[in-house]
Amino acid sequence: MKTVEWADGKVRMIDQTLLPGREEFIELATIPEVAEAIKVMRVRGAPAIGVTAALGVALAAVNSPARTTSALLADIKQAADVLGATRPTAINLFWGLNRMLALAGAHAGESPDRLKDILVAEAVAVQEEDIARNRRLGEHGATLINDGENVLTHCNAGALACAGFGTAVGVITAAWNQGKKIHIFVDETRPLLQGARLTAWELAKSGIPMTLITDNMAGYFMQQGKINKVVVGADRIAANGDAANKIGTYSVAVLAQAHDIPFYVAAPTSTVDPDIPDGSHIVIEERAAHEVTDIGGRRLAPEGVSVANPAFDVTPNHLIAAIITEVGVVRPPYRENLAVGTRIENGKEKIEKGE
Repeated sequence: MKTVEWADGKVRMIDQTLLPGREEFIELATIPEVAEAIKVMRVRGAPAIGVTAALGVALAAVNSPARTTSALLADIKQAADVLGATRPTAINLFWGLNRMLALAGAHAGESPDRLKDILVAEAVAVQEEDIARNRRLGEHGATLINDGENVLTHCNAGALACAGFGTAVGVITAAWNQGKKIHIFVDETRPLLQGARLTAWELAKSGIPMTLITDNMAGYFMQQGKINKVVVGADRIAANGDAANKIGTYSVAVLAQAHDIPFYVAAPTSTVDPDIPDGSHIVIEERAAHEVTDIGGRRLAPEGVSVANPAFDVTPNHLIAAIITEVGVVRPPYRENLAVGTRIENGKEKIEKGE
């Protein structure tokens, strides 16, 4: 399944707000439509947001009426500013935008039509690279999963969170495809239930055995010895290995440490932000109160109640047994080893492009 892609001059994606009830694809023809889709989480998951950002820049270029390259570059920059204001935590959003802006700047001498073609080709390449990158990540991560194990995951880090295949769920899928008889515990993931709505839906389509649990049941099943590993995704990883992921991930990591269960983070190197030294520098998105007070459009909490709704929390690096990337399984010390892994992947991409 391709979560998001370029299709006939538009950005095509599955509307994740409708799952699992309806499997509906939408086509976005304008930057406001793309920005709205990111903001309200029609598309979500750090890698998928990064791909959508790149496709959005391509869309802005194609839609631009500019007759000069300088005017086209201005239109592209304006679109990138709009897209960059949608969600602050996922570094892949800015990674995708910056990659496209850098390419546009490097080809400022081209004609407007030629530059448009270059940007569309690059956005499609970003999409295809994401799928290939996650498949490599999945293969590396599968080496950590043994036959017969029970694995807990939190939120959704599957194909829906990427252009395809997935990160944390990609690790699970790769292990399953190798013939390992595994069973997955799926946290429902309040307040938007991405585990219940999305991860359970993906695993059901793949035929991978699972048990859906509420978030506050994870400790119970760990205490009962029914969970062997934890694998989650990430929206931003600091240079020292601190990882931001969906709210509740930190609690799962603390529980895993208390029960001597390995806690793994699965994310591509594009999720690593080498410019921030640790997790205290990660901006945590605060979302609307109704996501907490309402479920499925029905209000459950009293009117006027005070609500806090941080979308993410940060798991400190000492709770993370390893970070699974497309270049391999990275273990402590993270500051040194993540830097090496990021350089390796960036160099590989340049070689593949003949640069």
